[in-house]
Amino acid sequence: MNTLFPVTPLLGVVVVLLALAGAAVAALGRTGHGPAIATAVLRAAVQLALVSLVIGWAIRLLPAVALFLLVMYGVASATAGRRITRGRAALWAALPIAAGTAPVLLLMTATGALPLRGIALIPVTGILLGGCLTATSLAGRRALDELQHRRGEVEAALALGFPPRDAALEICRPAAARALVPALDQTRTVGLVTLPGAFVGMMLAGSDPVHAGAVQLAVLVALLAAESAAVVVTIELAARGRFGRP
Repeated sequence: MNTLFPVTPLLGVVVVLLALAGAAVAALGRTGHGPAIATAVLRAAVQLALVSLVIGWAIRLLPAVALFLLVMYGVASATAGRRITRGRAALWAALPIAAGTAPVLLLMTATGALPLRGIALIPVTGILLGGCLTATSLAGRRALDELQHRRGEVEAALALGFPPRDAALEICRPAAARALVPALDQTRTVGLVTLPGAFVGMMLAGSDPVHAGAVQLAVLVALLAAESAAVVVTIELAARGRFGRP
């Protein structure tokens, strides 16, 4: 079977060397992320090993697939919430991730574009959840930072008679909306700069390039729609103070 990388002990050695190099460079550059890189790589290795075992069993049963997707959603929501704020307010991060992922999945499955099979549902849902996680984290953090740094402008808008939500939106929306830029850039440059995972995976599985390209386009458009919804809902929550006021 063709693979992107031959899975040999040498590949493991290369992965370890790259992880150590990344952590060392971050430490030398005093970014503060040296230990985080090392622990992230270790977590990724353990999690992928476990997930590889679980998916092999879960894809055969729809109830198991549903449970697996719920776990993925819970982890995505918790991660995004921690990036934005602390305490119970972090629970609100679950809403934009659901608002982005659920409608897109519903449309794709209802039309038959996405088969109700674990082998299709798990990877596509994972892509959507991962994109919404990133978009929610960036939009929420940028919105709160903007509201904190420009608090005087928010107070000025309130003094002019703006409702609290509208005053906050005027200040935080432009900066928070830039959380959608990575997804836009990925879509604009696909095929010219990067060949995303769905395209590469289908090619390695034996699909022809046209079929692989069509599927990749569907995934990219779905991801862009999901992240757009997640960003809009996140900005709304931040403006309403659901993540806490600075």
